[in-house]
Amino acid sequence: MSAPIRLLLVEDNEVFREALELLLGMRPDMEVLASVPDGTDAAEAAARLRPDVVVMDYRLPGLDGVQATRAVREAYPQAAVVCLTASANLRERDALLEAGAVACLRKDGGLDAIVRAIQEAARARAA
Repeated sequence: MSAPIRLLLVEDNEVFREALELLLGMRPDMEVLASVPDGTDAAEAAARLRPDVVVMDYRLPGLDGVQATRAVREAYPQAAVVCLTASANLRERDALLEAGAVACLRKDGGLDAIVRAIQEAARARAA
């Protein structure tokens, strides 16, 4: 069996963050290293924990998803960033991808879509 995908979750909504942490943490192929509530903590946590994938909310206090994605990619370039959003428009999605995110999907797309995006990001990172 291969090592689990190491995750850092960045989400300001406490209920959604805890649910995501619980659901992803129950998977044998994933390990949640930490979860942080804002973009400001994301880069420091990524540099310290060295996750394979950072799951990043778009709308965050402090640094927004674009700024936090850039900060994470600068602090730990090996991490793949998957952004989740409730309502980003096409321009905002393009900005996330330009900042270094490998995927941007809607939160209401379901857990299966989030898991697939994480797995694809981890595979691409390993290639």
